[in-house]
Amino acid sequence: MDRRESLKALAVGSLSVGAILTACNDKKDTGKKEENTAAGESYGRTIEEAERDASLHKEKFFTDAEMKTITVLANIIIPADDHSGSAQDAKVPEFIEFIVKDQPNYKLPMRGGLRWLDVQCLKDYSKGFTDCSKEQQIALVDKIAYPEKAPADMTQGVAFFNMMRNLTATGYFTSKTGIEYLGYKGNTPNEWDGVPDDVLKQYGLAYDEKTLAQSLNIKDRGTIMTWD
Repeated sequence: MDRRESLKALAVGSLSVGAILTACNDKKDTGKKEENTAAGESYGRTIEEAERDASLHKEKFFTDAEMKTITVLANIIIPADDHSGSAQDAKVPEFIEFIVKDQPNYKLPMRGGLRWLDVQCLKDYSKGFTDCSKEQQIALVDKIAYPEKAPADMTQGVAFFNMMRNLTATGYFTSKTGIEYLGYKGNTPNEWDGVPDDVLKQYGLAYDEKTLAQSLNIKDRGTIMTWD
C-alpha cells in the first residue's frame, strides 16, 4: 500500500461524516474549481461564524517562505498521481494557513517545526529546506516520517511531521479533490422505472397512459414536479 492509499484508509476511518458532507455541500453551492471547507466559503455557517471566517481569511500568519515550505511538504505527503491532484492542487496549504489562525495552539509548533526543518538542512546541506534538492528533502523527511524508526535526536522533527501529516490529510480529504479520490458519492437519488412489467402482468395490472407520461417519463428526470 503506497502513501496515498495509506492516508486514504486513515481518512475513510477517521473523518467525520459531517466533515465530508460539508465539503460536498461546498461543491454544490459555490461551483468553484476547488474549494476547501476551511479555506473557502462554507455551507451552513451562521452569520457570526461567516464573519469570523472572513476576518481570519484577511489575516496572514505564515510568511511567504513558510508557505513555500508547507507547500513542498504537503506535496511530498500527498503528491499528484495519474488519478488525482496533489495536496497543493487541493489547496491544502491554504487550509493549513486557515487552521492555525482558527486554532492558535497550532501556531507555535508549526512555526517551530518549519524552523527546525531549515536548521537541519543548514546543518546537513548548508541551505534551507526549499533550496535543497528533491533527494535531500526526501532524505530528511524519511528520518522523521516513521516515528518508530526515527533517530533519537529527531524527536522534535517527528512531532512536527506528525502534525503536518495530519493537517495535510485532513485538508486534502475534505477538499473536492480528496472527496472525489475517496469515491464518496453523497446522497445520490436512485432512478425508479416503476414496477417491472413482468410483475405488473403477474397481478393483471398495467400503468395507464397518464401515469406513464407524468411519473415515468425518463426525459423529465431532474425536473421538479408540480401538483395538478
